[in-house]
Parts: sequence; structure tokens; C-alpha cells
Amino acid sequence: MSLSTSVSGPLTAVFDTGKTNIKLSVATVDGQIVETLSFANPTLQGQPWQYHDLRTIASWLLKSLAELSRRHDIATLIPVAHGAAGVLVVDDPDRNGGVALPMIDYEQDLPLSIREGYAAIAGSFHDRGSAMMLQATHQARQLYWQEQVAPRAVADARWYLCLPQYWAWYLSGKAVSEYTMLSAQSHLWNAVEQRFADIVDKRDWRRLMPPIAPAWHRLGPLRAPLAKAIDAPREIDILVGGHDSSLNLYRYHAAGLTDVCLVSTGTWIVGMSTETPTENVDEQRGMALNSDVTGRVVGGALIMGGREYAQVLGDDACGNDVSADAAVCQRLIARDTMALPSFGDDDGLFPGSARRGAITGPPPETFAERKTLAVLYSALLTIECIDALGARDLVVLDGTALTDPLFATLVATLRPDSQTLYNLESYGVAAGAALLTEHETRQEPAPITLESPSPYTGDADALRAYAERWKHRSRP
Repeated sequence: MSLSTSVSGPLTAVFDTGKTNIKLSVATVDGQIVETLSFANPTLQGQPWQYHDLRTIASWLLKSLAELSRRHDIATLIPVAHGAAGVLVVDDPDRNGGVALPMIDYEQDLPLSIREGYAAIAGSFHDRGSAMMLQATHQARQLYWQEQVAPRAVADARWYLCLPQYWAWYLSGKAVSEYTMLSAQSHLWNAVEQRFADIVDKRDWRRLMPPIAPAWHRLGPLRAPLAKAIDAPREIDILVGGHDSSLNLYRYHAAGLTDVCLVSTGTWIVGMSTETPTENVDEQRGMALNSDVTGRVVGGALIMGGREYAQVLGDDACGNDVSADAAVCQRLIARDTMALPSFGDDDGLFPGSARRGAITGPPPETFAERKTLAVLYSALLTIECIDALGARDLVVLDGTALTDPLFATLVATLRPDSQTLYNLESYGVAAGAALLTEHETRQEPAPITLESPSPYTGDADALRAYAERWKHRSRP
């Protein structure tokens, strides 16, 4: 997909490995996207775990980089990825991509022995930075599982690399660790004290952890065999890269909004704020201690909001372009129809709520009512994230929920004494990553376009009273 063609000068390629989709985007140094290619992230069934097909991904990356290099003057490449992703490697990236053991899919179920064995050694919440999340989440737990299944492979391995740094190593030959990925619920990093978590030394994993480098650090050029394979017209420098949500947050920090509370929506509703006191980050509510690109602690709140939304919307939603409506919202409020958490397997910010989600009161009678209820539910989940983080001032919304204008309007109406803005651009991760190229030389705030939500045309007091009732009923 091409978004712009009127650009000149050196450009940046951003390699974004999402959980389900992979993108290679070309961007300007100020974060404007020029072109994007995409690819479904392949997983393979195996024993004892399902794993990501890194060899196929590498082949697609090189082919796509060659294609884009013929059309654009690419000077740098920055890898980014979702959290809970790491790769155990040997010392040669040309030997099966350097992979010592297949990369575990974090949505793979865990054997009971691994779950219980890891829980006994995982350490305190303050040290690991997040609660115990579902399935095979947490790189430390994945590494523990690999150690139990294949101790010789772990003993012989050279590095354990978070996923963006795996790609940086594969492309440049230089191995590093990085703050934002180590803090993305890996359980390998103590974000408050900016050191490796106790489990790293207790399990003798320090030997697997390369030195830390910031996300913007240049590791060097694309390795000669790869550069020859893609026949790039110029040398491409590889940057360290980082965690997708954290680099999206960096986009706002680069724009001068250093105190913003950012809430990004998609499969997950992810709230992040550097202003959240660490003592307010609650393990029982699934909150987390993340880091920004400089290593500074960031409070995090997570709800699998996209999947909650889909459950309320129902299976008949495919292809339906009906928008949520304020008048319909008023009708639902008057009838006291509510979607209460949580429909999925994750408690989110509501301890004990998993699989207890329900629609209470008179059920939606039409698709328009169901769609509006789903948007209203998403707005209430977002407010829960904002409140958990203690955000009192500026909140910025971005991501897929903003495709329905009522979402931002509802969130703003439920925060009458504070400022709420939104960003409609859908390439925040790629834009934030591209801005890293000028991190050390940027003289002015990076450009960003933020908008104010439209006023709510319904009864704002009734909406706020409904939100209070919802909050009370959402606690099981």
C-alpha cells in the first residue's frame, strides 16, 4: 500500500512483527509513512509448543526489503515487535537463522508443570514488573520452559534475544538487549531499579543477556551476505528497535508531550503513562511496570479490549458499516442495558471476572444497538485504564476504536474536567520507530496531528451516572 510518493532524501524502513500481521513500512525521518507491505505472521504446530516460522519471515523480509529498496532511498532499518516474544540463538545468524530452539507462540497453552514450576521461582511483582498473564506470556517463563524441555540447547546457546533485537542481530550481526522490550512483561527486567530481575542470576541466565543499548542506537550496516542478496543500491544501517506500544508512546514524547497518558486500542487496550506512581501499579488488576526508550518507568494498564468488543458485537458484524449513534446510546442508558466484563479468559482490570462477561438489562434489539453497546463498553474499559493509571491531565487516544467517532466522544464526556484528544493516523508504531533515527539530533518537536472529540449530543449526566453504575457492577 502506497500512502505518499512526494518524498525525497534518505528514508527509514520499519519492520513491525505483530502477533498476527507483519509489516515493512518506508517512512520519512519525521514519521510520515510512504509505503507499506504486509504479510500474515505464520505459526507452525509442533511439539512441545506452537512456534513462529522465523525462516519464512526472514525470507519475506529480505524479498520485501529488496523490492522497496528499488523504489525508495532506504538508509536505515528499525525492527519493532509485540511483547512476550523472544528467541534463543546460537552464535551464527547464518545457521538456520541462528535459532537454537523454535520461538514459542505466547498464545500457546502451558503444561501444568511449567506453570506451577515457574510460579515458584518468578519472584516478586516489583521485581518482574507484571502479574502472571495467560498462556505462554513472559519471556522468562518461555526460557524456563525451554530449559526444562531442552537443557542442552539452552546450555549451548549464545544469547536470548527479545524479538526486535533478534531481527537486529540477524540483520547486523550485533547482539544487544533493550529497555522497552525487556520491560514488556518479559519478567527478565526490574524496570523500577533498571536492572535484570533476580531470576536472571538465579537461573544463570545472565550469560545469555547481551549488553543493553537504547532503541535508537546504530548497530552497523546490513550484513554483507544479506546486502548482496537484496542488491541494495546503498548501505542500510540497522538500529536496535523496540516494543511496538512503547515506540508508539515515543512518538508522542518526540512531539513534546512527555506527560501524556496514551491509550492505544486494538486487540488490546493499552494505557501507558510516565506520571503513574509505581505504588499505584496493582498486580491484582493486571497492571504493569514498563519502560520508555530511555529506561524511565512507565505505568501500564492492559485490557484485551478488542476481543471484548468483538464478543459484544457478535458474529453477524462482518461487513456491516453501521456506526454507533448517540441517540441509540441514550436508549441503551435509559433501559440500563450493560455489557459487563469479562467475556474472554483474561480478567483485565477486573479480578475474578474472566469468562463471566454478560449483557444485563434488556438485550440489544437491533444491530445498531449492539454496535453502540460495544462502542460504549469499549469507552468504559478505556476509562477504567485511565483511572487505574491515575491520569488527571492530558489523555490521547489512538488505534482502531477511533474508526467509530462516538468512542472518543464518550471517553471525553466521561472526563469532563480534563483534556482528551485523539489521533486518527493508523501507523503510530511505524511513525514512532522512524522518529528514532533523529533522536539524538532533533532540535524541534516532531509533528503530530491531534483532534478534539465532538460534543456528546445525549444527556451527559445520565451517561456519567450509567458509568458509575457500570463500575460498581463490574466488580464480581
